[in-house]
Amino acid sequence: MARFAANLTYLFTELPMLQRFAAARRAGFHGVEILFPYDLAVKELAQAAQAAGVEFVLMNTPPPNWAGGPRGFAAEPGNESRFRGDFDRALRFGRALGIKHLHVMAGKAQGGLARRCFVENLKWACARDSHVSLTIEPMNRNDMPGYFLDSFDLAAEILDEVGAPNLGLQFDVYHAQMIHRDALSVWQRHAPRVRHIQVSDWPNRHEPRQGDIDFAELFHSIDAAGYRGWISAEYTPRSSTEAGLRWLRSA
Repeated sequence: MARFAANLTYLFTELPMLQRFAAARRAGFHGVEILFPYDLAVKELAQAAQAAGVEFVLMNTPPPNWAGGPRGFAAEPGNESRFRGDFDRALRFGRALGIKHLHVMAGKAQGGLARRCFVENLKWACARDSHVSLTIEPMNRNDMPGYFLDSFDLAAEILDEVGAPNLGLQFDVYHAQMIHRDALSVWQRHAPRVRHIQVSDWPNRHEPRQGDIDFAELFHSIDAAGYRGWISAEYTPRSSTEAGLRWLRSA
């Protein structure tokens, strides 16, 4: 069976960040992810995870000032040196936390030059540390206007072109539904490439089983495919986090 993680950027936000680890474990999660943990001390984050008994599953790179800041640089021609410097910083941070996956964000770009830039940066990043698992995640252009990686089919082509064993697909159910209007078929096409899953319902990005996606069928398909990675809850709770966790207890 897959294991469930809590995205602490979205969940338990009524608590200070370092208290969210224990709250996630009490709620039944065994892993956590934070999109951009760089404003907190590595030592404090590691201690909070260890004390709560949860695994640190994923974070994003690069480390920007996220409020109104860029969404990555990996596919932006001319920003190669910035991407690589930021990646090295994120890699050091992730190693200290024992991160399972490091998500490489593409940024805003388009066209063949951006594609070549993305591929070359990913090849460089994969070679930087062959023991670190990297992911790429398609994102819809309504929420992320201008984002280069805006299709799961494009992501599959990029993964084949890079051809690195430590690079895989990050399958976000909400984005799959927004982009292709059928998250289940996206999963069925690309399941062998998936390293990490994030779940929220559609169209409002709340708790699973609260919208239009058939999560019973999707979870069954994920299990039937033999997926043994993490499934992370990345959604905005309708009210409090605790009040909306019925889906987890029935998953």
